[in-house]
Amino acid sequence: MIKKAFVKVTLLGTAMCGLLTSAMMAQEPSFHSSIIGSNPHAIIAGVQSGGAPWTVKHGSAGLNVDGQLHVELKNLILPQLGNAGPVTSVSASLVCGGSGGTVVVTTDAVPLSSDGNADIETRISISSTCFAPIVLVRAAAFNGNPLPQPGPWIAATGLVSLTPDKDKKEQGN
Repeated sequence: MIKKAFVKVTLLGTAMCGLLTSAMMAQEPSFHSSIIGSNPHAIIAGVQSGGAPWTVKHGSAGLNVDGQLHVELKNLILPQLGNAGPVTSVSASLVCGGSGGTVVVTTDAVPLSSDGNADIETRISISSTCFAPIVLVRAAAFNGNPLPQPGPWIAATGLVSLTPDKDKKEQGN
């Protein structure tokens, strides 16, 4: 009888460990955030924002533990022009360590339409730990001319829109 109880407890413990391990593996850590436009004179990880305000109708960034990065931008525009202005391509930089952190990797440039639409889908090399990640969307070409270094950031994750009343009106609240 003691032997049967011991076997049951052992089997139950093994099953619980297996379930816990499976649950932990299924909950792969990942990063996902919305993206908003920049304002002038803001610095994140030593990178200056663009000289004019930018807005984004819809933007998101996602990064999984395998380094798969996806950035989607819809209507990333200069509001005073109503379009993307002279910016014709963008890249994404991953910052680790929050706004005072460090740019650890920057993607290759992708085209930005005149309407401000772009998709970045790439695999990046990341360290095992990236505390307080931020993805910066950076100007990579002006008027079709690639920049020799990544340019200013014009949109980013990890920021909070300070216009909740406007957002509520747009949602019909």
